[in-house]
Amino acid sequence: MDPDFDLVVLGAGSGGLAAAKRAARHGAKVAIVEGDRVGGTCVIRGCVPKKLLVYGARARHHLRDAPSYGISVGSVDSDISDLLQRVRAEVNRLNTLHINFLEKAGVELIRGWGRLTGPNSIGIASERDGPVERQLTATRVLIAVGGRPARPALPGIDHAWISDDMFELKTYPKSVVVAGAGFIACEFACILRGLGLSVTVVVRGERLLRGFDQELADAVLEGMRDSGIHVQFGVTIQSIQGEPGDLRVDLSDGLTIPCGGVLMATGRRPWLEGLGLECAGVRLEDGRIPVDPDQCTNVPHIYAVGDVTDRVNLTPVAIDEGRAFADTVYGGRPRRVNHDLVAMAVFSDPELASVGLSEEQACERFGRDGITVHRARFRSMERSLPADGSRCLLKLIVDQSSDRVVGCHMVGEHAAEIIQMAAIPLGMGATKADFDRTMALHPSVSEEFVTMG
Repeated sequence: MDPDFDLVVLGAGSGGLAAAKRAARHGAKVAIVEGDRVGGTCVIRGCVPKKLLVYGARARHHLRDAPSYGISVGSVDSDISDLLQRVRAEVNRLNTLHINFLEKAGVELIRGWGRLTGPNSIGIASERDGPVERQLTATRVLIAVGGRPARPALPGIDHAWISDDMFELKTYPKSVVVAGAGFIACEFACILRGLGLSVTVVVRGERLLRGFDQELADAVLEGMRDSGIHVQFGVTIQSIQGEPGDLRVDLSDGLTIPCGGVLMATGRRPWLEGLGLECAGVRLEDGRIPVDPDQCTNVPHIYAVGDVTDRVNLTPVAIDEGRAFADTVYGGRPRRVNHDLVAMAVFSDPELASVGLSEEQACERFGRDGITVHRARFRSMERSLPADGSRCLLKLIVDQSSDRVVGCHMVGEHAAEIIQMAAIPLGMGATKADFDRTMALHPSVSEEFVTMG
């Protein structure tokens, strides 16, 4: 008996959607299984609604600066409840759009939670842990179910939020404690502070944004502290007491912080529970699904892309992995994703963006004497009249032996937009001389990248 589909995709997030639509375009009969809204973490409870909140906080900041430009706007107050409602409405609009895109692509959307029930069979349940109500068969299966926030086990954890919750709240309390040091912790701390809340960040280690260039992370920390965010290093939350809106956070150093809410932003994990991987013989490794460069698991007809593989957990990477899988398997155009040169941004305040090697990574690869570091640190023209705000930091890392620019980094306004373009010459192997030959666009922040001595 022929299988029901050429491809069944588990998970309608960024990677799954990209793979399903591309495979259908190549002529495959495709179904995608999703028990939640269509769009995945990025669209529903990640990149998109978070960036809208960033804009909301930024708008308040611009209005506060207005008198510096001769504009009188009176008091500046944020209606957080209204902002959150508008963000949710936009997410719902995008969810509908993605459903329509699937229909136009010829992909069948199957509502329910999918799990492997055999090497080529997928069971569908209306509840994630509920009984299987329908069975599908497929020649190939793609697992693209993503990840979810980790919720540490500690007393009172039920009183805490994870990042998913931040988009469903009706409003925010006046004071929040954020636990974590990564993307999500820094971004939400800056959003909440930008909306007028009192924010304390609790960090287990001794630095923010591990994995990024240390100097850039320090510049973000400086900007966060300048905005009034309290950051405490070397401590952890031991317990959370009280009632929602009136909480007490007990720290490992013996201090207690009163607050209205607690956000646990202490990392994400692949969402593997209930997938039935053992029924198909799919191997796990350190809580993730390992795959080869062609996205294939240890089972030749079962593939995985995105955060469930825990490689480079970014939306554009998942999309490219999904498309590469479809092009290779169904399009007759084999290609592999380059995970070595991926631009990244943290939408904190100030904003950080980076592509290539950090100074620390470059030193490890080429030696301290084998690299040259060029940097510029200044207050941008946009901050001249308000006469406040953090300074920009622009940084180039150059391999001395080849003159190639191996790292390009920035903290400051529009950093992500600028570094996106800088990723192109780095991917082409541009040298410092190539940067120097490029005429500056003046006055701009980014001109510093081509005028560094």
